[in-house]
Amino acid sequence: MMVPFALELLALPKAVGEMRRMFEGDDVRLCVSELLTNVIRHVGEGTPVTVRVVASPTGRLRVGVSDPDPRAWPILREAAAGAESGRGLALVDAVALQWGVEQGPSGKTVWCELGAPAGVREPAR
Repeated sequence: MMVPFALELLALPKAVGEMRRMFEGDDVRLCVSELLTNVIRHVGEGTPVTVRVVASPTGRLRVGVSDPDPRAWPILREAAAGAESGRGLALVDAVALQWGVEQGPSGKTVWCELGAPAGVREPAR
């Protein structure tokens, strides 16, 4: 496992798949892709982001996606029946032990913690 892991990138749809391939473990893949997708949908395509994965001293894996918009905070909602979107944060909430948002000096970080560290591969260059 390669942690700590940090990568700066643009929030683009193609980046979601690229990020999924960098990680091992369904839960970490799901959390990274859903948090990155939320930036694309609610802050804007092409937004600069930083994806971080760190192991905590308690053995948890913390996944965080930072973006420069301090106003677009995620809210856990129930998607309407038949809706084609709106379930991403509910999925993160279902698999994570906890999640939240931290305000920073130049934006925010949406994070979640998973129970057991999953494998992380170094980004392909």
